[in-house]
Amino acid sequence: MDKIDKTEKVKSTSFLGKIIAITIDRPLHSKHPKYDWLYELNYGFVQNTIADDGEELDAYIIGIDKPLEEFIGKCIAIIHRTNDNDDKLVIVPNGMNLTDEEIKSATLFQEQFFKSEIIRKI
Repeated sequence: MDKIDKTEKVKSTSFLGKIIAITIDRPLHSKHPKYDWLYELNYGFVQNTIADDGEELDAYIIGIDKPLEEFIGKCIAIIHRTNDNDDKLVIVPNGMNLTDEEIKSATLFQEQFFKSEIIRKI
C-alpha cells in the first residue's frame, strides 16, 4: 500500500493508480447528516490529508456491498467537481475496473447535485 501521510494540502490526482487506506465515516445505507437521503455506497476519507475544500480528501468505495469501517483499495479515478471545490477519489477492490458510466451511475445519488468530470490520468 502506498502511504501518503501529509497534513498539508494534497492534489487528488496524486492518488491515481495507488492502493489507499480509506476511513469510512458514512457507511453504506447510512443517512446523510444534513439531507434526507441515504448513502448508496460506502463513503469516507484519506486520513492526514487536506483537500482544496479544507477538509480531508473524500472517497467513494465502489464494489463492496456491505457497510464498512475502513477499506484498502485502488484509486481508479477522480470525480472532479467543476462547480464545487471538492474532488472525490473513486476506490475499488484491487483488480476491479469500472467504466466512467458505471462510476457516474454508482455515485449519482450525491453527484446529481453537482457538475463534474471523471479524471483517469494526470
